[in-house]
Amino acid sequence: MNELFQPTITHIIQHIDSLLQKPEVQGVKFLFLVGGFAESPVLQRAVQAAFGASCRVVVPQDVGLTILKGAVLFGLDPSVVRVRRSPLTYGVGVLNKFVEGKHPREKLLVKEGRNWCTDVFEKFVSVDQSVALGEVVQRSYCPARPGQRRTLINIYCSARDDVLYITDPGVRHCGTISLQLDGDGGDAARGRREIRASMQFGDTEIKVTAVDTRTARTVRATIDFLSN
Repeated sequence: MNELFQPTITHIIQHIDSLLQKPEVQGVKFLFLVGGFAESPVLQRAVQAAFGASCRVVVPQDVGLTILKGAVLFGLDPSVVRVRRSPLTYGVGVLNKFVEGKHPREKLLVKEGRNWCTDVFEKFVSVDQSVALGEVVQRSYCPARPGQRRTLINIYCSARDDVLYITDPGVRHCGTISLQLDGDGGDAARGRREIRASMQFGDTEIKVTAVDTRTARTVRATIDFLSN
């Protein structure tokens, strides 16, 4: 029976060990086992053997109901969860001014006499970053050209925090919002228009919003924040 669960237990021990190596959790004195599998004596003994010397391993009463109780409490009052850690790095794909020596030549795009760097991953939040309930991260952009009638904001995610481009390994597309740009006739005289993009974190979903500040036209989308 022990051999049946050994691969899973080994992965759990390795994962806990990798978490405990992070600077932000140094000095942890208590390790709580929760969830249905935490009732397994085999898992309890393995965790105790691996980490009992450095911290106290605690198995709460009714450990199998802990997750269910937490879900019910959150449903009744979402504010009980004040901070979450982002499971992934989230951002959008943008064009930036091309900087010789900084950006790779294969990302160079020449448009209307200007040099742009394509496929830039602009981060809103990094993997494992703490985000408070309702925390909003905001960025401002301009349409790529005057007279543009629509702008697309593509949202990407990655399990790494060192991504630079949306073409980097492990980056995947997780959503798109499309914003109509009306009333463009006076752009040349009034200057470039501003598109304000924001992501609201901390809940079970990321709420993504894009606003055309000139017309107040707004589009919204949601992304699952708990899956990775």
